[in-house]
Amino acid sequence: MGIAAASSNARGDGAGVRRATGAQLYSRGLMRRLLVRRSLTAVGIYSSVILGFGATVVATRTFHSAHRFGDYAAVMAAAALCQSFFDLTVEEAVVKYGFRYSAAERWGRFHGLFRNALWFKLTGSLLGALGLVVFAFLAPHRLQTALLLAAGIPLGQSLEGLAGTALYLRNRYDLRALLLAWSMGLRLVGVWIGSRHGLPEAIAGVLAAQVLATSTIVVLGLAALRRFPAAAPEPLGDDRRSILVFIGQSSAATGVLSLRSSLAPLLLGAVTSTVQLGLFRVAQAPQSGFQSLSAPARMVLLTEQTRDWEHGRESAVLRGVRRYTAAAFVLSLLIVPPLFIFLPQIIRWINGPEYVGAANAARVFTLAAGLQLVYGWTKSFPVTIGRPGLRVLTHGVETLVVLPLVALFGLAWGATGAAVAVLAGVAVFAAMWTVIFLRVRPSDVHHPPPAEEEAYETGALVG
Repeated sequence: MGIAAASSNARGDGAGVRRATGAQLYSRGLMRRLLVRRSLTAVGIYSSVILGFGATVVATRTFHSAHRFGDYAAVMAAAALCQSFFDLTVEEAVVKYGFRYSAAERWGRFHGLFRNALWFKLTGSLLGALGLVVFAFLAPHRLQTALLLAAGIPLGQSLEGLAGTALYLRNRYDLRALLLAWSMGLRLVGVWIGSRHGLPEAIAGVLAAQVLATSTIVVLGLAALRRFPAAAPEPLGDDRRSILVFIGQSSAATGVLSLRSSLAPLLLGAVTSTVQLGLFRVAQAPQSGFQSLSAPARMVLLTEQTRDWEHGRESAVLRGVRRYTAAAFVLSLLIVPPLFIFLPQIIRWINGPEYVGAANAARVFTLAAGLQLVYGWTKSFPVTIGRPGLRVLTHGVETLVVLPLVALFGLAWGATGAAVAVLAGVAVFAAMWTVIFLRVRPSDVHHPPPAEEEAYETGALVG
């Protein structure tokens, strides 16, 4: 009997080992999938930045003069301003409440959320297009045709962001990043073909690329949405008011941000010339590059941390922000100094000798970009914790600092002065967010054991 019992126990232990091994293999498989997904996200984001930068380089080379490139930059800045200012930002609310409804399995409200968001996006994009039409008749005659063509860009892009949220909710941020690279690749081709014939043709190329890119994303977004349980769309009920407030605050934050990023170069061009505007646009390349450097992490943070916050794991979210900040700070210390030193040579080689005048402004933008990299989490964090009004406050103060200084410093020192104004605004923005983050206190609703927590995270991330 003793021998039999021992044998039975041995068999049980062996089965336990086999079960543990199977679980470990399953976990490793999930982790591999997660690693591949995050790697593809980085590839997509960085590819999109290279392609987008390539479109700017092609424009500077093809237009053959800083004045003509300045006109192109003015039209694109006006299009970005109208699109950002008038297009209602519903994507953040859809991500936030989409995770909430999926966690609660309230699929009727989940689909009702998307239906309402669609109408908001169409209304906002139409307002953005009308804004560009008005702008066209107020602008110099040489820009009128190009601005009228640019009015189609908000309409072409209206559904891209909303379709992308369906991919976020499926934790497929890798596909969203790859589609962004596809969009920028199409834009590069459009600019390359169109700019050979003139400014209106270049804008027409951008518009055609946007329509094709949006069509692709919409098809894949609908496929992702259909993978959720089907249900008849339901009214949002008692969540309607909070969602509308969320959308209003997110849209206000985007509008304020567009004033800072799009109106600043237009203001510089108004007090100086489109030549200085073109130099300013070239000088912004380090800032765009640094923002892209953190973009994969920010995309992952938005998806994963919003989901974690909705499941009550607030302490984990705050730890993730601190880890990101420390890593970004070290990365800035490694990248900023050599870039600061060699920027004149880089600009001469990439953009041409006529744009070397943008070097000092680019150096200032490099300092601002390093600071923005460290605080890159501020884009997703307000959405994660459900307080988009913090973005309105912080970006609002930043804009109040930047715009007057752009006019004042730009009039005195051109593109370099405008870049100093941007750096001052970024410094104020960073100081405000430091205070805000230090005042956030987690109130976790449960604390799963480490093994359970790891399994939950891995399984949820890979969908």
